[in-house]
Amino acid sequence: MTRHDLDATGLLCPLPVLKARKRLMALEPGDLLVLRSDDPAAIIDVPHFCAEAGHALLSQRDEAGVAIYEIRKGG
Repeated sequence: MTRHDLDATGLLCPLPVLKARKRLMALEPGDLLVLRSDDPAAIIDVPHFCAEAGHALLSQRDEAGVAIYEIRKGG
């Protein structure tokens, strides 16, 4: 398993999810993507995207107004 980071702060819906989708496509199944986003819609969009695309949302937390999502690529 390899960890990859994606900083999507400052981007608004749908860009954080679109960038996460693009990055995940290049990863191997089981790899971890750590997504940072301050978009208020991401709290709904990211879990929905993971469920629809078959990825596992391992954790979701807030650090000083920035949401951190840990996503394990499905596959």
